[in-house]
Amino acid sequence: MLELHELSATEVLAAFEGRELSPVEYLEALIRRAEAVEAEINAFGDTYFEEALQAARRAEVVYSSRSRVPRPLEGLPVAVKDEAEIGGKRTTNGSLLLQDHIAEADEPMVERLLAAGAIVHARTLTPEFSITFWTSSRLWGVTRNPWNLEYDVGGSSGGSAAALAAGTTPLATGSDIGGSIRVPASCCGVVGYKPAYGRIPQLPPDGLDHWCHLGPLARTVVDAALLADTLVGPDARDHASLRPALRIGHPTGDVAGIRIAVSQDLGDWPVVESVRSAVRTTADVLRDLGAVVEEVPLRIERSLLATAGNAHYAAIFAAYVAEMIEGKEDLANPYTRTWLASLDDAPTLLQGLAAEGEITRRLGDTLDRFDALLCPTMAIPAYRAGVDYCAEPVVIDGVNYDGMREVCLSEVFNPAGRCPVITLPAGRDPAGVPIGLQIVGRSYEDLKVFAIAAALEAAQPWPHIAPPRSRDI
Repeated sequence: MLELHELSATEVLAAFEGRELSPVEYLEALIRRAEAVEAEINAFGDTYFEEALQAARRAEVVYSSRSRVPRPLEGLPVAVKDEAEIGGKRTTNGSLLLQDHIAEADEPMVERLLAAGAIVHARTLTPEFSITFWTSSRLWGVTRNPWNLEYDVGGSSGGSAAALAAGTTPLATGSDIGGSIRVPASCCGVVGYKPAYGRIPQLPPDGLDHWCHLGPLARTVVDAALLADTLVGPDARDHASLRPALRIGHPTGDVAGIRIAVSQDLGDWPVVESVRSAVRTTADVLRDLGAVVEEVPLRIERSLLATAGNAHYAAIFAAYVAEMIEGKEDLANPYTRTWLASLDDAPTLLQGLAAEGEITRRLGDTLDRFDALLCPTMAIPAYRAGVDYCAEPVVIDGVNYDGMREVCLSEVFNPAGRCPVITLPAGRDPAGVPIGLQIVGRSYEDLKVFAIAAALEAAQPWPHIAPPRSRDI
């Protein structure tokens, strides 16, 4: 029998509706779980447990009343990345420079969570300004992988993925400008959804950046759909937000006849054998389910992506970070300063857009013939915990690689922002660290990637909760 903290969000809500479980009882179980694992995992920043318990008591009244209809997430705890603004709460974005910053108002995503009855019980950790693909900061320390404490959780939504894998939240939010939802999901063995650009509204200027997305992380595909359905839809403050609101519902998982392209390395990425093996095994599963699966010669060079990414970041994201730390550089994390310096000679925005165009042309040629693409999320299962990979290389088969630009295949699909992408578990490496793969859909075909993900989840179920493990592995 599952313990309470192991239940999926969908199971919890059903238990609330059936009066088999109370919101207070469930939240207390999560608090106990956090008290047991947080010292090792370090997924949470600020917590609001007492305030959350008060909200859970109010939700209990709703479920016990025969005259009140529960909202979609009534009484369900949701952990929010410490990047999203919650009115009256501290939002640090992992930086000493923001450790006293109090948000004036809820951002649209938070508004929708609260309107749906969710209870924000904790903030999840992120690297400073959500810059890196690993999660550590001078302000909050190192976040460790629940499956193996020697490894990192991915970034930048690392605290969200770690909390899900550790069983301290049933749902969590993330953001993704280069893989910051999908990389942590891959490292921690959970589901991460980067929606098509415009699905989930953001305030400007983020909402006008087609690389930038908000999305859910969850332990199951259905739970990811549940949270996505709460967050999607137009907002007058975001000109790019899409009408009408997409409704995913309960993905069916029927992939018979769906055409799926497969690439083990996108033609140029140093993908290790354990990850390649997971791709091949998953492709075979899809074939057995009736999909038409074919390996394709899609090639997206690391250098091509670097041209696009460096130009894009230098013009927007890095410009924001540089403005934030100006005159206070000594308070910034070393990786922040190193990353900014690496963009001093970035290509022009025009050169970057040309590179983006070439990436999307090649991807478009493939997706014109196939319904979706299956490929790795990362070249390796996970980074080592506590290492600054802006200063240290990632070593693969004796060769040094840039940890920010040559490891995460996720970033390829940010210039292709209209393509929805789901990362989901596909195995574990010998060190016990999960391996995640990406399902990339055609522009705006979010429902199809959910159908493929649901089929894989049903065919090869994955363990949802990691027991905290010793560092002596």
